[in-house]
Amino acid sequence: MSDGLPPLVPLSLPEPRRRDVRRRATATVRTAARHLRGAAIRRLLRRPQPAEDVARALRRTFEALGATYVKLGQLVASAPGVFGDTVADEFRSCLDTGPRVPFPAVRAAVERTLGRPLAAAFARFEEVPVGRASLAVVHRAVLHDGRLVAVKVLRPEVPGRVAADLRLMGPLFDFLSLRVGISEAAQLVRLLDGFRQQIAEELDLRNEARTMAYFRRRLAELGLTMVVVPEPLPALSGQDVLTMEFLDGVTIDDLPAVATLGLDPRPLMEQVVRAWIEIAIRDGTFHGDVHAGNMLLLRDGRLGVLDWGIVGRLDADTHRFFRRLLEAALGDETAWADVAAQIQRAYGPALREQLGLGDAELESFVRSVMEPLLNQRFGAVSIAALLTAIQGRMPEAEAASRLSWRARLERLRARRRLHAGILEHGAVGSSFDRGTFLLAKQLVYFERYGKMFMADASLLADRAFLTALLADGGRRS
Repeated sequence: MSDGLPPLVPLSLPEPRRRDVRRRATATVRTAARHLRGAAIRRLLRRPQPAEDVARALRRTFEALGATYVKLGQLVASAPGVFGDTVADEFRSCLDTGPRVPFPAVRAAVERTLGRPLAAAFARFEEVPVGRASLAVVHRAVLHDGRLVAVKVLRPEVPGRVAADLRLMGPLFDFLSLRVGISEAAQLVRLLDGFRQQIAEELDLRNEARTMAYFRRRLAELGLTMVVVPEPLPALSGQDVLTMEFLDGVTIDDLPAVATLGLDPRPLMEQVVRAWIEIAIRDGTFHGDVHAGNMLLLRDGRLGVLDWGIVGRLDADTHRFFRRLLEAALGDETAWADVAAQIQRAYGPALREQLGLGDAELESFVRSVMEPLLNQRFGAVSIAALLTAIQGRMPEAEAASRLSWRARLERLRARRRLHAGILEHGAVGSSFDRGTFLLAKQLVYFERYGKMFMADASLLADRAFLTALLADGGRRS
């Protein structure tokens, strides 16, 4: 793993006061009841219900609760392979929308962070934000030397809200999945563990500034000139404020807007995938949140990659696992045993017991799931199965729509038994668990772009390049 990327320091979230937790719990229960009551009653009565209605009710609940829930909703929106197209499409608004922050609060945060009046730092600062995300807002500004910049400002009081939300999310999703039977909530239960640390890292914008500087340097060293990371300006940044180069373009999945630019996104996406894989192989680091809202097709023909608040850093064992997985998919027959053994060591006997497989069968199962996913063309593959395999979920032999309410409940209970066994083994929250979670999440994102722009290619399409890179040990150039 590279020693060039500065360490990421999760913000120490405040211990939420009981009064604040009670207040937030009351608001959460009321909001969930208001939006999900109808769906829950129909589920309990086993009445037919369009998937769109459930997805809409969940999305409205998340957006009404705001902050942490909208951030989690971004993952749902960008992972149709996990949650299905209907749910992912419904959550699309979570990627780039959020409530406005009153401008006096934005001004106060910027002036407090920079230690000077707004007019002393910027020649012009637009009051209307150009971006409103879950945790921060982004305003366009002009420096006194004429440079156009984007200024990212954390929402007021967001650390306290996040701390209270994280305290409440687990019990809420458990209730919705186990008691009400909403399968989408069951998926969220298993994603929550990795989500806790990544959001704590995002709440200190100095992490993002250091990460951006590092990846700008690495892209230049590797000659990957079609991919752009905004230049951070440390002198105008701090914990709550990040000032950076302004990139002008359209999000990569806004196909009508992309068409108006008259550019072909395919070579850009091919270089993004290559850059992501190459740096992950060489350094054990990667952008950990490449959803569509963070991929910007620029008017000058390059592709901008935004929002570097989440970055993957693989420890030595997880880095080796990733490399051995790629080597296995590229034809190294000896690597599959190493991949299966690492999963077994990480997740313990509960994984094997619930799958009903011995050591040899586990290796064959892992190979049968992962090999085609990494080698099949994007148009024919569902990378969601990779996420389920790495995270230790049980395969589902029957479609959920064919199961009775009792059978669905028993399936969810079985999943929880598996999760409890993995938790007891100490895997949840480990470096391997977090690293593979982030790796798999990005592959789910790439699946979507691949289906849009590279349906006839696979994730490992450039086999000669990857084989050579892995053979030389992936040393930094």
